[in-house]
Amino acid sequence: MPAPPNAFKAALAAADRPLIGLWMAMHNAFAAEILGECGYDWLVIDGEHAPNTLTTIVAQLQALAASRAAPVVRVPVGEAWVIKQVLDAGAQSILVPMVASADQAAALVRAVRYPPAGIRGVGASFARAGRFGTIPDYIATADAQIALIPQIESRDGIAAVDAIAATEGVDGVFVGPSDLAADMGHPGQTGHPEVQAAIEHALTRIRTAGKAAGILATEEAAARRYIGWGASFIAVGGDVGVFRTAARALRARF
Repeated sequence: MPAPPNAFKAALAAADRPLIGLWMAMHNAFAAEILGECGYDWLVIDGEHAPNTLTTIVAQLQALAASRAAPVVRVPVGEAWVIKQVLDAGAQSILVPMVASADQAAALVRAVRYPPAGIRGVGASFARAGRFGTIPDYIATADAQIALIPQIESRDGIAAVDAIAATEGVDGVFVGPSDLAADMGHPGQTGHPEVQAAIEHALTRIRTAGKAAGILATEEAAARRYIGWGASFIAVGGDVGVFRTAARALRARF
């Protein structure tokens, strides 16, 4: 029995329509399960800025196991030991923040692969990923089902976008507008013309390299603009913002 197929990885490669996602920062399995029933193609479990731990990530992966929405785990940092734990917890799609070079991207590829192609520790018999040793061919087949998505969010990352996107083993490249704007000297101004030009350039170059291009946009006009620029998977909001906006609107009606 091989590792479970990663439908999100296959959809990224097909790129036949934009995949619509949502950011999850509420670190709550019940909320994740609800969002899994809302029709999104993919949902980010954020381990960088949300107060998630490995335990809460596992709980949300379990909550989404029966959902058609694919879970994507953003690790807090691109360290091999962090990635190893998240993979063993059952994540098949990994988003890594603050990638700024092809060397970083190549190191991440090695982190998500078993030897001899990589450095992922061999512990599938204990891991949720291998269904606790009940998938006999997991180690031999797991590499092919892992989706790796470096996130570029700096001037250095934009400068290296071609090399990052060309790295073998990278399935897509994600643009982080907020950190990019801050690094470019325009904090809080993702709509600044210089930032927008950098985003358009990055999305174009990622698609030219034949890779999926991703981005987060919390405003509809920006989301539609990015799709027009070639974004093939796009998060159109976050659970915290959706919850806050709906709660305020309901209160305002009374």
